[in-house]
Amino acid sequence: MGDENSLFIGAKPFMNYVTGVVMQFTTKGATEVIIKARGKFISRAVDVAEVARKRFLAGAVDIKDIRIDSEEFKNQEGKIVRVSVIEITLAKK
Repeated sequence: MGDENSLFIGAKPFMNYVTGVVMQFTTKGATEVIIKARGKFISRAVDVAEVARKRFLAGAVDIKDIRIDSEEFKNQEGKIVRVSVIEITLAKK
């Protein structure tokens, strides 16, 4: 499966991401959707997954996998920074 079924969580309004997840399953016919987030957006990714799963797609999708990791990159000052990463995979039942 490629990145076409991935959603990267950022600073947009919360419901935009929930709608994106629901659209992937309903109109695009995806069997799996991966919700990805880094750093301070991890809690928002969890919220998006839970609202999509329990309110909009109740009984239709479930959590298949949750992966946590950390990534290193250089910030604007050239300092190496470590940031936590989460990937939540939702799959049709």
